[in-house]
Amino acid sequence: METLLNDFSPGLFAMQVVILIILLILMKKFAWKPILNSLEERETGIEDALEAAENARKEMQNLQADNEKLLKEARAEREAMMKDARDIRDNMLAEAKEDAKEVTSKLIEKAQASIQQEKQAAIADIKKNVAELSIGIAESVIKKELSNKKDQLELVEGLLKDVTLN
Repeated sequence: METLLNDFSPGLFAMQVVILIILLILMKKFAWKPILNSLEERETGIEDALEAAENARKEMQNLQADNEKLLKEARAEREAMMKDARDIRDNMLAEAKEDAKEVTSKLIEKAQASIQQEKQAAIADIKKNVAELSIGIAESVIKKELSNKKDQLELVEGLLKDVTLN
């Protein structure tokens, strides 16, 4: 420590103090402002970035809410479309059943009418056969000219046994 005190020069010390003061003035004038400005710009940039990030987060939440809403609307629309499709299918089935019933009833009516016509034709044919048979019996009876009623009845019964109805 003694050597430091022996080497101390007041002129050198004053000169160093003057150089330090000049250096501090120059730094204040030329260096501190740009450094402080760049720090303020950086702080402003960070604040803006944080604000932008917050805005982006809020916008993302809004987009998610919109997506949820759109998804719900799409599901509701799909359900409505499915319900409409089921209703249309049910209506088509009901109409088809009604048409089938109508066609079936018409076919049954036609079949019944055809059966009735066939029945009438069969009855007419039977009547014709009975009439021809009756005429044939009458001819036979007249030809024999039987005087006895008992002989006539025996002849008619014999003829009836020989004739077979279809």
